[in-house]
Amino acid sequence: MQESKIDPGLCRDCVHSRTITSDRGSTFYLCELSATDSQFPKYPRLPVLRCRGYEKRPGEDSESRQA
Repeated sequence: MQESKIDPGLCRDCVHSRTITSDRGSTFYLCELSATDSQFPKYPRLPVLRCRGYEKRPGEDSESRQA
């Protein structure tokens, strides 16, 4: 998958985040918590720097987020 030009912040390695690629090649970060809690936006504004629902995806290296 092609790397997004915008740093998604916490969404990059959150277990609740899923990348969606449109037919035109745009990439969006879907917050799956939005399906059960309306306080979470479906497509949050990036970069996400703070989030009460953030849970680090197992096996993700924190240094991979630093660019």
